[in-house]
Amino acid sequence: MLRFYWDIALSTWSPNRFDAKLRFTPNKPPRFLPFRNPKNAPKSNSRYPNKSCTFERLMSAAISAISFYLPERVFTNEDYYRTFPEALNGKTSLEKVGVKKRHIARPDETASDLALAAGEKLFAEHGIDRSSIDFLVLCINEPDYYTPTTACVLQEKLGLPKHCGAFDYNLGCSGFVYGLGIATGLLHSMGARNILLITTSVLSHTFHERDRSSWFVFGDGAAATLITAGNGNEPGIGPFVYGTDGKGEGKIIVRDGGARNPIKADSHDIIKDEYGNITSRANFYMDGTGILLFTLKTVPALVQQVLDKANLQLADIDLFVFHQANAYMNDTIRKKIGIPEENFVHCIENTGNTVASTIPIALYECRQNGRLKPGMRVLVAGFGTGLSWAATIIRF
Repeated sequence: MLRFYWDIALSTWSPNRFDAKLRFTPNKPPRFLPFRNPKNAPKSNSRYPNKSCTFERLMSAAISAISFYLPERVFTNEDYYRTFPEALNGKTSLEKVGVKKRHIARPDETASDLALAAGEKLFAEHGIDRSSIDFLVLCINEPDYYTPTTACVLQEKLGLPKHCGAFDYNLGCSGFVYGLGIATGLLHSMGARNILLITTSVLSHTFHERDRSSWFVFGDGAAATLITAGNGNEPGIGPFVYGTDGKGEGKIIVRDGGARNPIKADSHDIIKDEYGNITSRANFYMDGTGILLFTLKTVPALVQQVLDKANLQLADIDLFVFHQANAYMNDTIRKKIGIPEENFVHCIENTGNTVASTIPIALYECRQNGRLKPGMRVLVAGFGTGLSWAATIIRF
């Protein structure tokens, strides 16, 4: 564990480079075509991927492939207004959020079910050999059990090899960027070749049935991303900037149902906010105004910090892909930072806010529609629950 944290510290040491010079690197770096032909993803080094590693030169990390899965049930804006007819009075304001439809998981459909579907889709869509996966990293807020970790359950269902490591971590909107950092650290510290990062959420399971705000903004979904080792001359991921403000824990929260506050007799009592949204202590709550103020203060500084760390300017970035919280808020941030509209990505119309999966879904869509091309620099930033935030730069 000490080795792992020491490697992460080294990887962020230099403000003028994406990576440090000393790192575990395989003796023979693989030929690799990032995010273009994952069939060329390197095979796992051996049963013990770090066995033949030496301190030579940096092994870079690259995104090789992305797929995503959305539940079958579609909840359109027309469905929404039929469910919440009183919301028609504020239709103009709601439409600024940018969502026209979202996908909602069935009551018996779990976050791990979506993760499994996304993983299988990744293997099928990109022709990836599942036996090449060295590590499964799962970002999940609704695990199957208190124990065992859901990643272990998913390893078996996906048919991943037994020498594959697996663990969960619980983060919301910043979860994908944190996952990229974790994957990069695993590549550097243990000599792994292929990291499967899956982000998944069925947040709708936590909504009060009369919470008209949450039902409009959010959707359920999962994304699977293959992060693969390359060599120092190939596209990479980094540097990273992270941040946390635990004083904001109550801004986005399900208060009751965990170890701190078990379900009590009054947990389901109705709580109505000043805008008429209904929730309870046992249901999801978000302070929308508080989150808007938080992002307007935090995200511009976050973007500048990661640019400074990479020794880059705003004009050096080809695309900016932020967590798709809502279109109005993101466009407000864009204008405050001064990002040209043509370099900024909105991708919320057909999915809603899918929590940690919004960024990989947006990257996938950009690749499909031609906005994302080889050689581009993309700045990604996640922010929300925690309060937590993170940003990095991906070179495709």
